[in-house]
Amino acid sequence: MQTFVVLCHTLTIAIFLTFFFFACALPVFWPLLFPYLVYISLFSSSATSGTLSGRSNFMRSLPIWSLYASYFPACLHRSEALLPTRKYIFGYHPHGIISHGAFAAFATEALGFSRLFPGITNTLLTLDSNFRIPFYREYALAMGLASVSRESCENLLSKGGADGEGMGRAITIVIGGARESLDALPHSLRLVLKCRKGFIKLAIRTGADLVPVLAFGENDLYEQVRSDQHPIIHKLQMLIKRTMGFTIPLFHARGVFNYDVGLMPYRRPLNIVVGRPIQVVQQRDRDKIDETYIDGLHAKYIQELRRLWEQYKDVFAKDRISEIEIVA
Repeated sequence: MQTFVVLCHTLTIAIFLTFFFFACALPVFWPLLFPYLVYISLFSSSATSGTLSGRSNFMRSLPIWSLYASYFPACLHRSEALLPTRKYIFGYHPHGIISHGAFAAFATEALGFSRLFPGITNTLLTLDSNFRIPFYREYALAMGLASVSRESCENLLSKGGADGEGMGRAITIVIGGARESLDALPHSLRLVLKCRKGFIKLAIRTGADLVPVLAFGENDLYEQVRSDQHPIIHKLQMLIKRTMGFTIPLFHARGVFNYDVGLMPYRRPLNIVVGRPIQVVQQRDRDKIDETYIDGLHAKYIQELRRLWEQYKDVFAKDRISEIEIVA
C-alpha cells in the first residue's frame, strides 16, 4: 500500500491528464470542458488570491498520507515552537528531484505539522503553471498548494489569519528551485542560495520571519546523471530551464516490482528539520529597503542552515561524502 500511494503521487499529473483526455474523448462533456478550460486559463485567481479557497483539511488528513510518509520513512523535527502571533516564510532545502519531503511535511498532516506548530496555517508553494493543468489544479488547491508568484506570496502573508493581515500564516518556498534539482546527488548537499535574495526581500516587505528548513535524505531518493561528467546534457538542461522555467533531471531509482531501475524513489529515511526563526523588521516600501539589511538577513539565514547541518549531520547524514556547500 505504501508503494502504491507513492507511485500515485509520483504520477499525479499524468493520472489527472489521462482523466482529462478521456473526458475530452466523450462529446457529452464538451459543454462543460470548454468553459472550464477558458476559466482556468484566463480568469481563475484561486492560486494567487491568498484566500486559500479550495483548501481541504479532510484531503490533507487522509490516512493514505501516513502510508506515503511511512514509505521512506519521513519525520518532521522542530528546533523550537513558533508563535501563532507571527507570520513566517519557511525556506525548504534541498529541492531534490521531486521534493517528496516538502509535500509530506507541508502539504499533508502525515508528519503532524499542526500538532508541532499549533495555530499556524502553512501553504506549500509551487509553479504557477501547475494551476493551469486541468483537473490537477483542483487537486493541488485541495491539498493547500498555491502559486509561488510574488503576488501569491504577498497575498498569503498580508491577508487572512488571526488579524486579517496574515498573522498565524506561513508559506513554504523551495528556495533552490529547478536549478538546484540538477545538483541533487546522493549523500551530498549543494544548495543554490548565494544569489537567492528575493525571499529575503519578500520577508522584509511582509514582516514575515525567516525559518530555514533542512531535509536530510531528500537528495538520496534518486540517482542522477552527474552534470560534471556530461556537460552537453547539462547545457541542454539549463537551456530548457531558461526557456520553459523548469528543467528535466535525468534520474532513476527503483521500480514498482524491482529494486534496480524505475521512477519510484528509494526507501531511504527523510528527516525534515525546521530551524529557529530569524526575526525580520517590516519595511513596506521596496525602494527604501537597505541592501545592507538584506545581506545581513541572508547571512543569518545561511548561518542557521549551517547550524542545522552541523547539529544533525552525524545523526541523519552518516553516509555523507561531502559537507554542505552553498553555491550560485
